[in-house]
Amino acid sequence: MELTTLFRPVGGNELDLVRESGWRAFPQRLPEQPIFYPVLNEEYATQIARDWNTRDGGTGYVLRFEVETEYLKQFPIQTAGSRIHQEYWISADRLDEFNRHIAGSIEVVSEFRGRSTDPVE
Repeated sequence: MELTTLFRPVGGNELDLVRESGWRAFPQRLPEQPIFYPVLNEEYATQIARDWNTRDGGTGYVLRFEVETEYLKQFPIQTAGSRIHQEYWISADRLDEFNRHIAGSIEVVSEFRGRSTDPVE
């Protein structure tokens, strides 16, 4: 079976939920998050984890995992900016199905810590 390596930038809360799944699945999306978007390259995932997830003192993580290539073929690759900003858009109501096509474990490959902009008391 052919596999495709994908990446997912996450914050601490989502990381905790992935850990609770035994490193096998991503958690359901919140109502205001209708799309799950795994990205196609580590550079893009790093940008998000480092530059967005660490705002206001947060921590960002880059996760790496593999998905069955044949399953992914039904989803067009979306480009959200420059050529490295490529991702899949998985409807939140299909996330359980997506999780069933993950092969092996989800792993943390990078961690970024932000600095708080709140005043120190």
